[in-house]
This record gives sequence, C-alpha cells and structure tokens, in this order.
Amino acid sequence: MSPALPPRTGGPHDRYAGDVLAARRRPPVVEEVPAEPGLVVEEVTTGWCGAVLRCEKAGGMHVVVLEDRRLRTRTFPLGPDFLLEGRPVTLVRPRAAAPAVAPGRTASGSVAVAGQRARVARASRILVEGKHDAELVERVWGADLRVEGVVVEALDGVDDLADALRGFRPGPGRRIGVLVDHLVAGTKEWREAEAVSRSPALRDHVLVVGHPYVDVWQAVRPQRVGLDAWPVVPRGRPWKEGVLAHLGWPCTSAQDVGRGWGRILGTVRSWTDLEPELLGRVEELIDFVTGDEADR
Repeated sequence: MSPALPPRTGGPHDRYAGDVLAARRRPPVVEEVPAEPGLVVEEVTTGWCGAVLRCEKAGGMHVVVLEDRRLRTRTFPLGPDFLLEGRPVTLVRPRAAAPAVAPGRTASGSVAVAGQRARVARASRILVEGKHDAELVERVWGADLRVEGVVVEALDGVDDLADALRGFRPGPGRRIGVLVDHLVAGTKEWREAEAVSRSPALRDHVLVVGHPYVDVWQAVRPQRVGLDAWPVVPRGRPWKEGVLAHLGWPCTSAQDVGRGWGRILGTVRSWTDLEPELLGRVEELIDFVTGDEADR
C-alpha cells in the first residue's frame, strides 16, 4: 500500500493549495455611473450608441432614453449592459440635483416679482447680434426684462453698426444697449464699437459691450454638454459646424445647426450655466437701458 500523502500546508510555494478557480468565480466589479444628460454610452445587446436625454419611470421600471447622432431615440432599462468608452458600466439614476433656480428667484438670480404684469415696452432696448444671442438672453433674463419693459432685438450681425443704430434714433428716453460677440481689440467688431464711441450723435445714449467668445454658444459652460472645454475649430471651417462635429451631432445643414443650438440651449437652466464674461455684460446693459430718467 502506498504511504499516505501528507496534507497540503498551503505554503507560499504550493501552487495547488486552495481553490484555483476562485478568482474565476468572482464576478468582475462593474462601475456604477449616473445617467447624466449628455453622457454617451452604447447598449451592448443592440449596439445602440447615443447620448442620455433623460431618465424616467415607465411600466414600473426606471429607464434611460438615448439619442443617437441622427436624433433618433430609444429607451432601455437602467442597469448593466452598457459600455462607456469601451468599458462595461451599470447606469444608475443620477442623484437629485439642487434646483437650478432658488425659490423666489428668477433664472438670472434676481428676486422674482410675484403678481406683477409685464410693463409696457420702453423705447430703450437691447440689441444683440443674432437669433441665438436673443434666445439665450430670453432664457436667463426674460422674466426680469418683462418686468422692466425691455425689448431685445436681433441685429443679424454688426456690420455698419453705427448706421444701424442711427435708424433706432437713440436719445433721451431712448437708450440703446448693444451686445457684441467676439469684442476683442483689433477685430471687426472692435472697430465698429469704436466708431460708435466716436460718434457725437450716438455715444451719450448708446452703450456697446461684448464678450470675447467667437460665438454666443461658447458663453454656455461646456460641461453642460459633456465637454471639459469647447473645441478649437480650424480656421476656414464654420465654428458651429466644427463644434457639432466634435460632439458627434449632425452638422451639414442649417437645420442641423438649429437643432444643435436647441440642444445646447436646453441645457441652460439658470445664470450658473453661463460664463461670467457674458453675465456681467448683460447685467451692465440692463442697468444702462433702465437707468434713463427720461424713460421712467
């Protein structure tokens, strides 16, 4: 009879000690990721890739709605079976965020005026370069402007700004504030603003201010669309088109640009989602056009 084998000691050099399959039996640790709007993921069973639009409850379960680059949407149950940058993740509901607008405040942070009807429009007004500028100002400052009776109008560019302003007949009780994109020394916009400041007929009743951004889109904090910073678009390519391409959104037509801006604008909840370089300038214009004694 063969002698009995001594029991295994499980020493450091015993490669057969213990359960050699234990490591295989341990399920891999999968990171839980909040399904924040703008997060781009792939659903592994269908291969559907898209950005998170929202989470909601449907049929007694929590689901996530994803939108692909062609603006098509599909709904999937929250949980595992998603890839984020190629690694498996479990999507979970995002933590409830603090209200973007504090109770009793407007989106601009001003004290909300309850029960007051909009004032009849002043003769004084604010001019901005284009439609997107006007929509952004309305989204954040709209409630304040209606209380003050200030109308915001789009100029469709600032070429020949001085001539355009003369058509508004600025004067006592009719102040004009102008918000200009890319107001940087040496630019076309800078030269137009300088021409206004040198005009005796305009300078006492017109205030031109601006922000340094190529386009008002950049005044929205990039984190709102899932970026750390807005991309640098090569010279010669339309800036908006380059941004949409970087985001993986359709970018080949005017309709694509309009829809892209709508998505960006939809992420703006209050003044906290905008850069201070824009915030200060808009507040300055509001103070200017509402501070004319002749317009009271």
